[in-house]
Amino acid sequence: MSGAHPTRSREPGLSLGARIVALVVLVAFGAVSAWLQHDDPGQSTEPRTEFTASNPPAGLPTALTTGQHLHWSSCTSPPTARTGYDCATMKAPLDYRKPDGRTIDVALIRRKATGPNSRRIGSLVLNFGGPGVSGVSGLPDFMNQYEPLLDRYDLVSFDPRGVGATIPVRCGKSPDDTGFEGADACAKYSGAILPYIGTSHTARDLDLMRYLLGDERLHYFGVSYGTALGAVYAHLYPSHVGRLVLEASVDPTEDFDEKQVSQVKAVQAAFDRFAAHCAAHVHPCPTGDGPEEAARRMQRLADRLKKKPAPAGSGETLDAIDLAYDVSDFLERGTDGWAPLAKALTAVIDHNDGRPLNEGADGSGSAERAAPSHDNSRAALSAITCADSSLRPGFDRLDRDEARVKTASPVFGAAWSISVYRCYNWPFDGEHTKPQVNADGAAPVLVVGGTGDPTTPYAGARHMARALGDGVGVLLTVEEEGHGTYPQNRCVTETVDDYLRTGRTPAPGKVCRGSMS
Repeated sequence: MSGAHPTRSREPGLSLGARIVALVVLVAFGAVSAWLQHDDPGQSTEPRTEFTASNPPAGLPTALTTGQHLHWSSCTSPPTARTGYDCATMKAPLDYRKPDGRTIDVALIRRKATGPNSRRIGSLVLNFGGPGVSGVSGLPDFMNQYEPLLDRYDLVSFDPRGVGATIPVRCGKSPDDTGFEGADACAKYSGAILPYIGTSHTARDLDLMRYLLGDERLHYFGVSYGTALGAVYAHLYPSHVGRLVLEASVDPTEDFDEKQVSQVKAVQAAFDRFAAHCAAHVHPCPTGDGPEEAARRMQRLADRLKKKPAPAGSGETLDAIDLAYDVSDFLERGTDGWAPLAKALTAVIDHNDGRPLNEGADGSGSAERAAPSHDNSRAALSAITCADSSLRPGFDRLDRDEARVKTASPVFGAAWSISVYRCYNWPFDGEHTKPQVNADGAAPVLVVGGTGDPTTPYAGARHMARALGDGVGVLLTVEEEGHGTYPQNRCVTETVDDYLRTGRTPAPGKVCRGSMS
């Protein structure tokens, strides 16, 4: 839809040439005016109608509900959000058990819908995983994946508690250090907020956010850890569930220690499939003639890197732990990561060059990899995990758990086994052993699971759909490699988008074919 329509001059006595010049000027002026008013070429020029909701969260003071309004303005950071995005802060209780007490600022970001008011459904809130991933930075980074939904939704994300600009956890060497130096540092610099940054607290923030965004029900798309957040929300607020997508679902039936074993088995299985493919199609294959030989070669490489890490560019090195997590990052990309992984392994095995592995790994799912210096995602990961999990094992149990993880995977076990110590000596109790996610009475929730997922095993999606309750959890199975299948798999994209646009869930037992079919 264009901007202002120019009016042709009817002045008597103007020549044809003068009329043409005047028309061109007026058309140009109208185009410039439209551009100045709507710098997003896909944005509708129809005046925007803001939605309002009539069901504020119960138990909160009116100052936080009917008395609070989100004031959206241009984003100042990150740089990728300075054009086309709006940012705001939302006031929420630090402790929902004391709603009249201290408040916190929750950082929000939005990309406004481009479709007409008559087609807008509301806001779609996105969480990109972690825990510890910033939604304010993530929305511009991942916008291309969700942009087709802008015709029906405002796309909204946020920094969960403990992350980014929302009461960020500090666990470094000083109050300004975003690194992670362990539990004692977290207690020293963030002890006042550590009890209030768990998933159930963030789920309550989601309901306040839903109301302030003007939606009677929450429409939500959560990936990986974001599925835990969405499921906890559905349990707490079943009557407020709108259209929820839980993609690459975690397993709500496993405790923290059980998850480590399941996850390391899944990444080992994905590596074995890569090794079999490499042996059949890559000559020479850096991992040899199949999974067994691949495990032996990777162990020899890990032993070598323990003694002397390989150069990895920019003054960095690649050690045995880096090797495991870098390889897992390539596997998260599915079959698209297999060819570059073969080349990267050849470089480090044959030439002691760790750069291709280091530079090709994005770190998106690697819990133990150090975060970039400007964010606190590694500290937040530990703090949120330990706020959720009540497991505080002693040394005897830790030794047994470490051995279980190591023996579960010849390639990744040693690196993954470090995680069993994450919450040892944590200064505060966690909330539960396993989260409650049953959501009886909620609208149908779409759970998406990939059979070749190396990070959140497919069994977790099956268990999540069942745990949500009969008539609530609807499972979409995807025969695909990699962590997450939307929007890479066309069948998944069409099914998810149809659900988000219409509310229709797929037929029970639907399977989307992919790289594993």
